[in-house]
Amino acid sequence: MRAGTLSILLQECALVRVDVHFCGINFADILVCHGQYQKRPQLPFTPGVEFAGTVLETGTDVSTVKEGDRVIGISGFNGMAEECVVDHKALWQIPEGVPLREAAALPVSYGTAILALEHRARTQPGETVLVTAAAGATGLAVIDVATNILQAKVIAAAGSDEKCQLAMQRGAHSSVNYSQGSLKEAVRKLVGNGGVNVVIDTVGGDLFLEALRSLAWEGRIVVVGFAGGTIASVPANLLLLKNVSAMGLYLSRYWDQNFPLFSRGLSSAIQYCQQGRIQPHIGAVFKLEEVNDAFLHVTQRKSTGKVGAHLFCFPSTFLKLLPQDVSHSALHQREQHA
Repeated sequence: MRAGTLSILLQECALVRVDVHFCGINFADILVCHGQYQKRPQLPFTPGVEFAGTVLETGTDVSTVKEGDRVIGISGFNGMAEECVVDHKALWQIPEGVPLREAAALPVSYGTAILALEHRARTQPGETVLVTAAAGATGLAVIDVATNILQAKVIAAAGSDEKCQLAMQRGAHSSVNYSQGSLKEAVRKLVGNGGVNVVIDTVGGDLFLEALRSLAWEGRIVVVGFAGGTIASVPANLLLLKNVSAMGLYLSRYWDQNFPLFSRGLSSAIQYCQQGRIQPHIGAVFKLEEVNDAFLHVTQRKSTGKVGAHLFCFPSTFLKLLPQDVSHSALHQREQHA
């Protein structure tokens, strides 16, 4: 579609055309290219859920942003391109002092972390939070928010010593390498029989069950993904015996069901980042033509920070957008794996 045609479409509407600079790589992008995501856009499509860039043009009904503004945005799989067109309510202005690259890491990972910790788990200062896949994008965001915003103590659980070390460097109070033995027993050695107050789980399967059994009286566990590939069944007797709560967080549903809450969560992340209270960890940056390498980096679990192990976001992998469009690559992957 030519720019002139876009300009005509933008007239008398609430759409905004954005020059995309960075686009976060999320596991959802990979799943949708394989035809395995719960939402299957019609072909042709371009992946890319979260992005940062500058406003090129606005519709006549738009008053929230203007040409030249730096913005971050949430798109329905169209952000991994030179430009994208989105509804104005899907954009948030980036304040001075926040780089575009770091801003692009905020929507999915930090939006998830803030809503999981604050809205769902109601985490209180001084409580102990256990987070699985702690070196992933969401895991590191949980550590950042829990430690630096909520003043909670974090136990980081990850699958290697290197990832545990990174989690400790990013603010965790202690760590557990769950590839070396029982998560429940390791947590018990750290906190005793009392258990942890909050669990944020992105892995699922047996690890979820061990984390559930690690909860304290009236503890809360929040399910945010199944990176391990297995969805566990919740033993209801465990909920009863300790009066614990098991709940989920599906971030994108808040867009439809409670947009003000969704928006407040992302606005808080932007504010915290501007204030220097949180700092997204960028694990890797890829050029746009290297998108397949970026996907492999995630699927092979080489990533830490923004490109890791959760259904909706990845630890530290970004694309620095160049003058190309990735849609053909995405379509090729989907055709090969359909």
